[in-house]
Amino acid sequence: SNFVLGNAQANGWPIVYCSDGFCELTGFSRANVMAKGSGCRFLYGAETSEAETHKIQEALEEKRELKTELRFYRKNGTPFWCLLDIVPIKNEKRDVVLFLVSHKDITKEKDKNEETDADEAMPENYDYGRRRSRAVLYHISGQLNKNNRAKSKLQQLNMVGRALGVMPEYKVQDVKKSRLIIVHYGIFKISWDWLILLCTFYVAIMVPFNAAFRKEGRIKDFIYIDVVVELLFAIDIFLNFRTTFLNKSGQVIYDSRLIAVNYIRGWFVLDLLAAIPFDLLYAFSVETVTMVHLLKVARLLRLARLLQKLERYNQYSVLVLALLMCMFALLAHWLACIWYAIGKAELDENDGNWTIGWLYELSERLENVIINKTHNMPDMMTSYLTALYFTCSSLTSVGFGNVSANTNAEKIFSVCAMLVGAIMHAVVFGNVTTIIQRMYARRATFHSKTKDLKDFFRIHHIPRPLKHRMRDYFQAMWSINNGIDFKEILKDFPEDMRGEIGLHLHREILSLPIFQQAPPGCLKSVSLQTERFVCGPGEFIMHKGDAVNYLYYVCSGSMEVLKDEQVVAILGKGDIFGTDLDYDDPVSISGCDVRSLAYCELLCIQVKGLVESLLLYPDYAETFNTELPNDLTYNVREGHEDHSDVSILHIFEGF
Repeated sequence: SNFVLGNAQANGWPIVYCSDGFCELTGFSRANVMAKGSGCRFLYGAETSEAETHKIQEALEEKRELKTELRFYRKNGTPFWCLLDIVPIKNEKRDVVLFLVSHKDITKEKDKNEETDADEAMPENYDYGRRRSRAVLYHISGQLNKNNRAKSKLQQLNMVGRALGVMPEYKVQDVKKSRLIIVHYGIFKISWDWLILLCTFYVAIMVPFNAAFRKEGRIKDFIYIDVVVELLFAIDIFLNFRTTFLNKSGQVIYDSRLIAVNYIRGWFVLDLLAAIPFDLLYAFSVETVTMVHLLKVARLLRLARLLQKLERYNQYSVLVLALLMCMFALLAHWLACIWYAIGKAELDENDGNWTIGWLYELSERLENVIINKTHNMPDMMTSYLTALYFTCSSLTSVGFGNVSANTNAEKIFSVCAMLVGAIMHAVVFGNVTTIIQRMYARRATFHSKTKDLKDFFRIHHIPRPLKHRMRDYFQAMWSINNGIDFKEILKDFPEDMRGEIGLHLHREILSLPIFQQAPPGCLKSVSLQTERFVCGPGEFIMHKGDAVNYLYYVCSGSMEVLKDEQVVAILGKGDIFGTDLDYDDPVSISGCDVRSLAYCELLCIQVKGLVESLLLYPDYAETFNTELPNDLTYNVREGHEDHSDVSILHIFEGF
């Protein structure tokens, strides 16, 4: 990956991107290479073939491919044989906008095969340029190929075509969303989730009820509804494999592979258990009723989804309270089914003279005494309502005594129900407001700000594209800081401790070589002048003529530097851009535009604060001011130019 990218539309074809491999090969730093000509004349020397340099010049002028071998010289003067490949890169209009110039050190092969026929050393059907340029463009596009919530982004640098005659392209495209991908915040997905929630409540009600009040004929009456529910659960699994999600960086993920991996690691197992068609067992044997209901209990695990709903809709206090009440009622229903099952089991296990259980007492009050364990049994509705009445009174109080526990099993169950009821009563009825305030305060703040943002859109009639950009930026920033104001948190701490916290939070930029000689006090002071910013695709960090108030470090993403609407540099992770410092007038004017190509995270040091910190350490300030121009990947100051580049352009004009 020893390559440079040159602007094919600017005078002199200046280099806008330089790989680390090229720097290692030649000994030049990126700051030395940027903005020099794509022909790399700074590598020429005494034994560089003039005929080959003419070919390079002609290829750049005619914007065509070239593959040649010539002798170059490193920065320390060491010569080496180089296989040079020039591949034009076109945009969507088929205009050549970039040159991909790759370099391969072939000194060993050249020395070993000096007398070997050139055709044997390099077969005609072996295209170095296309093979290597494909890998290079994939490497670069890896920094840009990140899914996001924006309507437009830099999709990819269009790769070398599968057909040999197709040139690679460089262009900014709109997001191409597959029609098979469902947006997780869309109306359809929200409506579907509520339908699945209703089905989950149906399962949570009917599975324990059918298990306790077993009656084959009545159970088969619900088999069609159960099959429909199972079908909906199966469809839900498929939809979850095609539904977007938010990653930890707050970006919407549209990639189907990442969606599948995220779902499999999450709710897939529980959803799969809930979707197994247990009711099909009825088609094979009518004697599996009990086993089927025991297997169906696994579907109750899907209630864990209810907690997710509470987290998602917790800003709606009325809805949260309703869901909590439903959970309380559902618990009472489950306990009622268990209470009936205990009474029925004890009645079946004892002889016909058994008269202690609560079911027998109920039949006596109804003046319809049970005979031989089966005759004159209270009807199902009466038994269920009595059991539900007992469990609700036990959960909310200590009961009223008209339905009481008589056997040991019933007493044990009653004690457990009362203990559970005490906890549920305190949680649901006693502290609902407190729970909502404590657990959902941050989320409530988020939705309050979201509502304010929507009201702002409506009142001021913000255009739709700008509205989407504002919303995406707000959500991305919230995902990063969760609504926590960094400055507000640190203001109560002593200055030295704030400096240590800043060193930890901004360690990416403060650990750069330019800060290695800085005194600890200076680093702490600079850390307090550092801020973290996030920008979406297509956002301008600065415009030409703006005051450059920050020194920028790219933590992630990529961006382009434009001058007169021409790309003069492409910046990626680890690059620094801004201006050199003038202690008398620290604020400089930008001579170019800087625009993000993807979601970018930046660490920004305020120039004014940086100068104030450096003036407190004059010895290091001089070192910093000397090394900064060499460490800047691109200097955006208006009027800044590399005199060596100007001389190179004059050399080109002489050909």
